[in-house]
Amino acid sequence: MTTTPCNRAVTARPDPEPCREQDLGLFEVTQRDGAARIGRLHTRHGALTTPMLLPVVNPNLRTIEPREMWERYGVDALITNSYIIWKHDDLREQSLADGIHSLLDFPGIVVTDSGTFQSYIYGDVEVGTEEIVAFQRDIGVDIGTMLDVFGRPDMSREELEQAVEETAVRAAPSLAEAGEATLLNGPVQGGLHHDLRAQASGLMGGAEGVHRGFSVHPIGGIVPLMEQQRYRELFAILLASRSSLPPDRPVHLFGCGHPILFPMAIALGADLFDSAAYALFARDDRLLTPNGTVKLGNLEEWPFSSNTLYGTTPEQVRSMDDEKRSTILAHHNLEVTQTELARCREAIRSGTIWQLAEQRSHSSPQLREAFVWLQDQMDNPDDGPIGESVLRLIASCDPLRDGGEPLGEDIEFRPHILHLQALLATRWKYPGSWWDSSTEPPMRVVLIEGVSPPWRSSALHTAIQHLIEEPRSIILVSTPIGPIPFTLEDVSPWCHLTGPNDMWLGIYDDDEIGESLGDLGLGDLPVTRATPSPPPETLPDQTGAVRKWLDRCSIVDKLALLCAVNPLEACKLTEGMSARRSRTDRMVNVHSDGAHILSPRLTDGGISLTLEGARRLNELHRAAPPEFGVDGTDEVFAGVPRVCIIDDAIPFVGKGRNVIQGYVSGADPHLTLGQPCLVVDARGQLVAHGTPLATPLEMAFLHKGIAVKVRDGAMKDAK
Repeated sequence: MTTTPCNRAVTARPDPEPCREQDLGLFEVTQRDGAARIGRLHTRHGALTTPMLLPVVNPNLRTIEPREMWERYGVDALITNSYIIWKHDDLREQSLADGIHSLLDFPGIVVTDSGTFQSYIYGDVEVGTEEIVAFQRDIGVDIGTMLDVFGRPDMSREELEQAVEETAVRAAPSLAEAGEATLLNGPVQGGLHHDLRAQASGLMGGAEGVHRGFSVHPIGGIVPLMEQQRYRELFAILLASRSSLPPDRPVHLFGCGHPILFPMAIALGADLFDSAAYALFARDDRLLTPNGTVKLGNLEEWPFSSNTLYGTTPEQVRSMDDEKRSTILAHHNLEVTQTELARCREAIRSGTIWQLAEQRSHSSPQLREAFVWLQDQMDNPDDGPIGESVLRLIASCDPLRDGGEPLGEDIEFRPHILHLQALLATRWKYPGSWWDSSTEPPMRVVLIEGVSPPWRSSALHTAIQHLIEEPRSIILVSTPIGPIPFTLEDVSPWCHLTGPNDMWLGIYDDDEIGESLGDLGLGDLPVTRATPSPPPETLPDQTGAVRKWLDRCSIVDKLALLCAVNPLEACKLTEGMSARRSRTDRMVNVHSDGAHILSPRLTDGGISLTLEGARRLNELHRAAPPEFGVDGTDEVFAGVPRVCIIDDAIPFVGKGRNVIQGYVSGADPHLTLGQPCLVVDARGQLVAHGTPLATPLEMAFLHKGIAVKVRDGAMKDAK
């Protein structure tokens, strides 16, 4: 046990284990929420878990000792400046003799900058491109940085083009000099020009060395934007850069370290941050909080929770000498930073990172402006690299969510809801036949309003009543985020919205209803608006037939919405279906021709296939199995998405093992994270089925981690 300058006992933390030789430089994604991801980059001094802040440590001035960062605050990696060490004779000699980890007394991952930022501050540096990389290699850093050309926002287009080109020219010799054991940062420049950022990302992402390409991609040239709180431009640069970066490498926002920016940046795909703000702000008597910066000034009480400051008062801290005061405030700032990153990681695990970003956006006018701009991009993506990243972000979200979905003014722009609404607009089709066996087009829309879920309890009798009255009726239910087909009444988040009780009582005007129906292809039909009344004591004779038809439509609609199964094929699959129901009157197991084919999920309204259901759905495929580098079909109903694996993985996956990254040879482009997929061999034969944990693009690049969580193997009984 040791004590810190804040007089808190700290238990010694064991040194990290080096990664396996074959894992060096590999990045794996362990959990995700859209573009936000928890990942692990494997290095010689342990795994770097993202999202993470790399605290900047000045080798000449250590406000908090690196060893204490490791033991007290759980800091797995830090960043220091190799150029400063290189210029300082004593530091250079010691680091070359004993290594950077010994110099800093830090057992974890050491990342180093190259001097590019010094060139921004002072105009030039005295070291060469290959020389600084060789120095970083020789002192044993885990992740070094090449000497790129800093691109200031105020530079001309021509100057920025030259910066991008010169940085790309330096990439190959830098990678060669790094050698086999040193990982390297490949910075992305380009100023405020989105096309240049995308171009630079493609150049740096495509650069290859003898042993590997770049392991991390920092987004450079953004410090001036953060100093001026130009957050909209900051996030635009992040989106533009990510459009062309390989997904198997962390993205680092170089110089970004204020907690207020973490949730939004992480939601957009940032993995790493670095900053000396924890120390610099402390020297100026400023305290970091997740909602902004607080001046020590004339505070009488702490307006936030802080383990570091517990037991002190602002007056006591103000009365300390400069060194002690800046030290205790730096400890607080680092504590807050680490806590906010932990909060972000938990939000990724719970699928609420975008909601956390919504909350933080109200902390600053400039941040709110940026968030509103992002919402506009979500609603109407542009045709450039930003739009490409936005569409990829939406498509990478699992559209369904367990638990409640809090209602708020920004709810309709949450990426997973946009994804679900897009699937509804493109894949939902009205029935081809009705409960009375008629096949003519629909006659009307019945919109049930003013009632809360579960609608199978509150509105079922009303739906049946109107279907008996007119069998060719399309029954919709009104929700605060738009009308949905009654057949999808148990699908979350529609049925799990939380908020004031009167949110279900709002009546949409005719124009709003017309626009929503137009999105569903129902704009030309007359609308009957209905409010449920108590069910009759005696049910009509047709009730059973209508209920059975609604059950079948529900399965057909879910197969279409979540699995891209053609409704006509789904109708054939469910012909003569039967279902077991739960105590809450929900379908639990669905059988067809006497076989259990799928189960509606009680948690989110989705569906889980059985092995027999997977076999039958795989037989519907006519196209060749997917293959990376070969364009897939753009049909709306392309069938349950497939992941094709190489022959070596078949014996393991076929018996129920998960599909591991690096063993995938192709994936259908309409693969939806969290929803059913089929695992097939090169001939299209079913090997297993499960749920994808990565996008098709990620499966093409990643070589570590789980690609598909297998639910059942098709060869598990084979000898």
